[in-house]
Amino acid sequence: MRHLDSVAQTAIVAMCDPGAQYAYGPHVCWTIEQEDAPGYRAAAAYINAQGFDVVCLQHEFGIFGGAAGELILDLIAAIRVPLVTTLHTVLDRPSPAQRRVIEAILDASAQVVVMARKGRAILIDTYGADPDKIVVIAHGIPDMPLVTPDRAKAALGFDGRHVILTFGLLSPNKGIETMIAAMPAILEQVPDAVYVVMGATHPALLRAAGEAYRETLVARVHELGLDGQVVFLDRFVDRPELLDHIAMCDVYVTPYLGEAQMTSGTLAYSHGLGRPVVSTPYWHAVELLIDGSGMLVPFHDSAALGAAVTGLLVDDRARMAMGRKAYGASRAMIWSNVAQRYRDCFRQACHRPAPALPTLELAHFRTMCDDTGLFQHAVHSIPDRHHGYCIDDNARALIACCRIGADGQGAFAQAMAPRFAAFIQHGWNPDNGLFRNFMGYDRRWLEPSGSQDSHGRTLWALGVCAQSKDHPALAHWAAPLFRLAMTSAAAFGSPRAWAFALLGFDAYCATHPRDTAAGYLRQDLARRLRACLSACEGRDWVWFEDRLSYDNARLCEALIVTGRALDDRDLIDAGLRSLTWLVAAQTAPSGHFRPVGSHGFLAGTRAPPHPFDQQPVEACATIAACLAATSIDPAPVWRIEAQRAFAWFTGTNDLGVPLVDTTTGACRDGLHPDRANENRGAESLLAYVLALSDMRRITPSRARPVPVVLQTLTSE
Repeated sequence: MRHLDSVAQTAIVAMCDPGAQYAYGPHVCWTIEQEDAPGYRAAAAYINAQGFDVVCLQHEFGIFGGAAGELILDLIAAIRVPLVTTLHTVLDRPSPAQRRVIEAILDASAQVVVMARKGRAILIDTYGADPDKIVVIAHGIPDMPLVTPDRAKAALGFDGRHVILTFGLLSPNKGIETMIAAMPAILEQVPDAVYVVMGATHPALLRAAGEAYRETLVARVHELGLDGQVVFLDRFVDRPELLDHIAMCDVYVTPYLGEAQMTSGTLAYSHGLGRPVVSTPYWHAVELLIDGSGMLVPFHDSAALGAAVTGLLVDDRARMAMGRKAYGASRAMIWSNVAQRYRDCFRQACHRPAPALPTLELAHFRTMCDDTGLFQHAVHSIPDRHHGYCIDDNARALIACCRIGADGQGAFAQAMAPRFAAFIQHGWNPDNGLFRNFMGYDRRWLEPSGSQDSHGRTLWALGVCAQSKDHPALAHWAAPLFRLAMTSAAAFGSPRAWAFALLGFDAYCATHPRDTAAGYLRQDLARRLRACLSACEGRDWVWFEDRLSYDNARLCEALIVTGRALDDRDLIDAGLRSLTWLVAAQTAPSGHFRPVGSHGFLAGTRAPPHPFDQQPVEACATIAACLAATSIDPAPVWRIEAQRAFAWFTGTNDLGVPLVDTTTGACRDGLHPDRANENRGAESLLAYVLALSDMRRITPSRARPVPVVLQTLTSE
C-alpha cells in the first residue's frame, strides 16, 4: 500500500500462535499472543496512541483467542479509528458464539470486505448486514506473465511429466484423498502423469495430531501402488518458489470436500497464472470458474475428477485455451488493482473524497470531426473515412455538447453543437417520417431510413437539445423537429427504441409540459416497456428480454426517469429492480464491472452474460442509470456502482488495462479476451465523454485527498 497515493505509512499488528516464535520484518510494529487477553487491549492502546487513520482487520476463525475468536472484540471496542474488516470465511450456519462475534464485527466496521458475492449474500440474509457497507474485492494475485510449463518443469525435476498440482496447508477438508483415488484411472491414459501435493501440515492440525493425517495419505498412496506418481513436498515455500511450482503444472486441482469455502488463495493464484483448474463446486470455485475458465466436478467423485483431469491432459489445445481464458479473466485481480479497491474502502471508511476524476479532454473528439459531422470509426486514433458517418453518433455528440458546457468545455460545445444538429436535420426524411442513419464519406445517404433504435436515439438528442439553456437557438430548432419525429415511435417494437425515446421525452416534456400528445405517447411507451419486464421477469431473471444485448441499462434508466416525472411508483420500482439485477449480473466474482460482451448477444435465452467483447456503451449506460437512481434512492450503493462502472474505463476490468487516454479523451473500442481493441471510434469516445460528465454529477466534492495511514491486523 505504500506506493498508493494518499497512503503515507503502513504498519502491521501480527498474531502469534501459542508457543511460536516468528522473525517478523520491519513492518510489524506490534504482536499479540493469541490467548493473551490483555495483549489485545494493549494493541488497541498502541493504535490509538500512534494516531493511525484506519484499521484493517483480517478476520479468520482460528486466528484470534477465546471462544470463536472473541478476544478480538476487546481490541475492536477499544480503538478510536474507523475499522475496515476483511472476512476470509463467512459461515451460513454459524454457532451462537460465531454469530455473536461476526455480528459484533459487522456492527463495528465502517466497511466489510468479502472475496465472493456469495459471502455478501450470506452476510445480508443470515446476519442482517447493511448491504451498503459490504464490498466484494477478490483475493489478489501476482502480476506474472503467461508461460508454458516446460522451463519450470525442467528446473524443478519434472521434465517430461504431465504435472497435476495441489498446494496449501494440508488438512482433511482439502480432499486430497479424492485426487489420489483418481490417479490410477488417469495413469491408464497418461502414464507419465504425476500428482504433486505441496505444503506443510496446517499448524493447528500439527499441534493436535502431529503428522497422522499426512501419514494416512502416504499409506494410501503406497497401497494403490502410486509411489513415484504421487509426490509430497512437505514444506512451506517462499513466494518465488511457489510461483515456480504453479508455473510447472499442467492442471491445478482443488478437490475440497464441502461447498462452504468462501475463498481460496491457492485457487486464485493458480487461476491468475493461467493454469487450467479442475475443482469441486465450493462457493469460490463456482463464482470464479463459471465462465468456463476452469472445470467443476461433484464432491467426493474421484471418477469424475479423474475424467476431467485426463481430458485436459490428453487435449493440448483445450488445456491451453482454458489456461489463456483463466489468465485473461483474472487480470483485474492483480495486487495493484486489489490495492486500489482497498484504498477506496479506506477512503470511504474515513469519509475521504473519492479519487479525483480525470480532466475532460477533447483532442480526440476534435480529430474525429470534419465539417460534415462526426466520423463513425477510426483506425487506431485516425478517423476512418471509408465508413463515413451515422446519425447515431452525431446524435450522441449533440447530447454531449448539451452537457459538457457545465464541465468547462463551453467553447467547444458552442462551436460543434450546430454541426451535429445540422447532420440530424439533414438526416430527417419527411417522405417517411423517419431519420436516415448511415452516410458515406461522399455525403450521400445510404438508406431511406435507419433502424428504430437510431431513430429513438435521435429523438433522445432532440429532447435534450430542446431543454438546453446553453443553446437557446438550437433548443428553438429542436422542439418542432422532435414533435414531427416522435409520432413514428408509436409504431416501433424495439424496447431500446422505446427507452431512447423515453429519455428524449423526459427532457422535452420538462420544458413543454402542455404538449399533451407527447405526454400520452410517453405514457404509452413506458407501459409497453414495463410490460416487457412483466412478461420476462422470473425469480432469477429480472429483465425485459430473454437475453442481454447492448446499452442495457438505458432500459432501466428510462423507467426510472419516466416514473419520477409521472410520479408513477410502479415504473420507478420496475426500473430500480431491473437495475439492481443488472449490476449484479454484470459484476465479476472479483467485484469489478464486467459488462455483457457482444459475443453474448446471440447466446441462448436467459444464458449467463458472455464477457467478451466488452463495449464502452455498457459502462456509460450503467453510470447514467445509477445517476437516475440516486434521484429516487439516495443510498450510497448507486454511487458505488457508478464508480465501479467508471473504473472499467480506467483499468479495473478483466484485463487490468485502461481503455482511455486521459490526455486526449480517446477511448478504445472495447475488450477482447486477450487484449484491448486499439481502434478508437466515435461510439467509444462518446461513451467515455458522457460517462465522465455523468460521474461529475454523481461524485461528491472532490476535495484534495488527505494522506491515510494504514494499520493492518493479520497473521502469518
